[in-house]
Amino acid sequence: MNRKYERYIDFIVNDLEIPYFKNMKDNYGLRPDEYEMVLSKIFNQPVTITELRVEKIVHNNRGNKLYYETSWGYWYKSEYDKQGNLMIYKDSDGRIVDNR
Repeated sequence: MNRKYERYIDFIVNDLEIPYFKNMKDNYGLRPDEYEMVLSKIFNQPVTITELRVEKIVHNNRGNKLYYETSWGYWYKSEYDKQGNLMIYKDSDGRIVDNR
């Protein structure tokens, strides 16, 4: 990866707001094959993306859902502790669950 491209990706990672997929496409013009790289940096861990008809789901290597987004704008984001227990859940409707 060339240095200029790395700086651009780092800029996006630091600037990107939820809803991630919509903004990566609409605001930054990223290609779908670049989403995983950006989201891995945002979540500070390797991620995989599952795409269904109107949904995109981001999982970590333990299978936990880190992020979910629909094509109509609903999203939720989850954070887990090292044992895989759900710590924080936030969604686009303003719900926040903090289990810490």
